[in-house]
Amino acid sequence: MAGHSHAKNIMHRKGAQDAKRARIYAKLIREITVAAKEGLPDPNFNPRLRAGIGAALKQNMTRDAIDRAIKKAAGAGAQENYESVRYEGYGPAGVAVIVEALTDNRNRTASVLRAAFNKSGGALGEMNSVAFMFNRLAAIRYPASVDADAMLEAAIEAGADEVVSDADGHEVQTTIDNFFSVRDALVQKFGEPAEAGIEWRPNMSVNLDEDKAASVLKLLDILEDDDDVQNVYANFEMSEDVLAKLSA
Repeated sequence: MAGHSHAKNIMHRKGAQDAKRARIYAKLIREITVAAKEGLPDPNFNPRLRAGIGAALKQNMTRDAIDRAIKKAAGAGAQENYESVRYEGYGPAGVAVIVEALTDNRNRTASVLRAAFNKSGGALGEMNSVAFMFNRLAAIRYPASVDADAMLEAAIEAGADEVVSDADGHEVQTTIDNFFSVRDALVQKFGEPAEAGIEWRPNMSVNLDEDKAASVLKLLDILEDDDDVQNVYANFEMSEDVLAKLSA
């Protein structure tokens, strides 16, 4: 299992994540709130908000809950002031970790993350301390039920850079600048994607045995459980046998 595959990277933890739906909703609401504040509260004129709403609907969030979040963000009484912050560090076995957060208190978030890294035997680093081990790109994923030829043709027409199709589905890759235009073009043709976002992909990886993989995954679980954390990326790989043992 490759650490650069975000979908597969979280597969073994899906059951645990399903049990934390309230926390997932809170993270989605926070993203919608920030998107509505940074741009217009109308998704037709705010690509980030449009993407956030799409992600929330995929998690079966109600339209009423989404609308309340947008109205709260747009209202004069809205007091939350979240900002996007990136944290970087090294986890167990020298695995590089990037954490994306939306926080209203940088000191609190940094303190919590630093403690998590230290407890795992790793260390929180400075900005750009591990970013050079990753590439930044946009990825849009659809299930395998979508025809591969139709997906390739539509993606090329929309301006995407690459389409990777296999038995698990299709991943359309594009630049960050083209992300929203490509995503919207595909939505018009195929509906909402299974996943869509701007990600960090490792350009070098650490291969882990069972013990080291367990330690790394424990750290990632702790980080993802934090309310301020939106996304976690790490540059590790582990074999299918190790994955099977840890998933048992």
